[in-house]
Amino acid sequence: MEEVFRTNDPIKLSFVEHLLQEAGIEYFVADRHISAVEGNIGAFPRRVMVPEADRARAETVLAEVERGW
Repeated sequence: MEEVFRTNDPIKLSFVEHLLQEAGIEYFVADRHISAVEGNIGAFPRRVMVPEADRARAETVLAEVERGW
């Protein structure tokens, strides 16, 4: 799996997930549940991961989304 997006913003994360779903790209959100450890302060960004074979296509789909890193 390759990281294609990173953000602390739950709205942006939701939008990224929607774009990937619409494009038919499988993805995994790493660190989604870290908030239980961090106390919901948003210190740890969530990372969107896709299979290596889909990385270029995912980056194209997400090209217009402002990066949070």
